[in-house]
Amino acid sequence: MICEFCGGQTRKKQVKRQHWLGGRLYIVENVEAEVCTECSERYFHAATLDAIDQFLSVEHPVKKKINVEVVSLVQHAGNR
Repeated sequence: MICEFCGGQTRKKQVKRQHWLGGRLYIVENVEAEVCTECSERYFHAATLDAIDQFLSVEHPVKKKINVEVVSLVQHAGNR
C-alpha cells in the first residue's frame, strides 16, 4: 500500500500499539500493521482494531503493569 502522508511504500510489521478502551490506556504488543518504510506512519486494518477491542473487553492475561504520567503543555495562568 502507498503511504497517504509521504507516498512511500508500506510493509507488514508487528508493532506495539497504544490503545484506549473504556477510558483506560493499554499497550498491546504484536499487532499487525502496515508501516511506511519512509516515514514510519502506521496503518491498522479495522478488523485488527475490532479484534483488540474484543480481546480487551473480556478477561485477558496481563504481561505487566506500568505507571504512566499524564502532563499538559498548556501552562496555567498563574505559572507564566
